[in-house]
Amino acid sequence: MFPAYFSMVGVCCAVSAAAFGYMHPWKSATTTEKYQLGFLVSAFAFNLINLFVFTPMTIEMMKHRHKVEREENIGNEIGGSKNQEVAKKNPKLAAMNKKFGMIHGLSSLINLMSFGVLAMHTWYLAGKLSL
Repeated sequence: MFPAYFSMVGVCCAVSAAAFGYMHPWKSATTTEKYQLGFLVSAFAFNLINLFVFTPMTIEMMKHRHKVEREENIGNEIGGSKNQEVAKKNPKLAAMNKKFGMIHGLSSLINLMSFGVLAMHTWYLAGKLSL
């Protein structure tokens, strides 16, 4: 699901940045408009980082972790996972869980940064509305 999400948000950011750049050429843009273009380009970059760096790392880690879980005969239960219990006895699984948590945390942080700069751009657009 996340590759599709990061792809769609990336495409939307690219289209928004291109349209905004076309409507506000750099040479004649105000400082505020230049910041807005920077926000859109940075949101695009954040989504590309998630799509091409963290998503493949996460998918690869999940494949390895599922393999270890199958070897340990866990991961098929419904509800609470036995992963944490088994990880206490299996250092390989514990290391995978730690690395997965780190990768997932960084991906979430990058996604929040993208959300933040897009929220700032939305604030700018909302200020342009006249009632």
